[in-house]
Amino acid sequence: MTPSPDLIHELRASRPSAPADLRTRVRAVASEQPRQAPWASWRFPVRRGMLVVVPAAAALALASAGVLGLARSDRPEALRQAAPAPVQDATTADSAAPNALGATRAGANGAGKAADTAGPRAQRVSASLTVEVANPDAVSRAAQDALDLTRSLGGYVVSSSVATGEQGSASLTVRVPVDRVQDAIAGLSGLGRIVSQQVTIDDLQQNLDELTHRQASVLGQIARIRARLDSETLDAPTEAVLRARLGILRGELRALRQGISSTEAEARMSTIQLAVVTRGASGAVAPSSRIDRTIDEALGVLAWEAVIALGMLIVLAPFALVGIAAWLGRRTYRRREEARLLAT
Repeated sequence: MTPSPDLIHELRASRPSAPADLRTRVRAVASEQPRQAPWASWRFPVRRGMLVVVPAAAALALASAGVLGLARSDRPEALRQAAPAPVQDATTADSAAPNALGATRAGANGAGKAADTAGPRAQRVSASLTVEVANPDAVSRAAQDALDLTRSLGGYVVSSSVATGEQGSASLTVRVPVDRVQDAIAGLSGLGRIVSQQVTIDDLQQNLDELTHRQASVLGQIARIRARLDSETLDAPTEAVLRARLGILRGELRALRQGISSTEAEARMSTIQLAVVTRGASGAVAPSSRIDRTIDEALGVLAWEAVIALGMLIVLAPFALVGIAAWLGRRTYRRREEARLLAT
């Protein structure tokens, strides 16, 4: 039911007015209240603010990571990490390893002659080669050729593993005489295209000299003790001590002779590790694009930003807890005050 215009006009005309004493009391109460600053009544909407701050911070973090990743993707360090390892040419590598081995051995022999030592120095020679063949069928042929070459040079096979399939591979460890190691490297390099190779030479002469000198010292002590036992008249305790010492020296002499024998055997034979792979399994990796490098760098920046944010969270967490506790206490106090005022 809609009120008539006349009724509305009468209600507006008969608007009630407050009594004079009530107006006076309201003015007195208002004059007693302190005037608040304009910003005192302003309240920050926390929920709405979080809806704006959190997406803005995430967008800023993503944007900075993208910009830094794009800027760092052209650095020389990133390009070197993305670039594949250079592959040596078969002809160059084939001649480089034996030449380097020969130069090193010649230098060692020269040093040995300068020190007035007889014969070449004792050395541990080891080499590792990786050759690439055309297909899995060539892997078996290359492995068999490597075994035949090893036996023809007077060496033997330590271990051999050949895997056939879509991407065949073979791994062999052989030992050949040191004076034939150059021939072995040259022959194994001809089995395919050289992907990588390394020749290592460790000097064993110092260790062999120490063992030899100690052996001579032990033999001298044994000879002196036996001479005393054969030529002198000793009391029982002294003879017992000398015989115990003699037994210890004989045991040490056996260990020294075994060490000398094993060191000389190590110096006589070289160790060669050969890996035969196919073209698809040779480990050559195409360089990554700038987009991939940018994504990698951006992920790295995001990881560091996450670490920094976590550190700031750990540092600010106690202060945040204190602030939340103070806010809850103030809110509880205000509610109690309002309830008390309403009750009165």
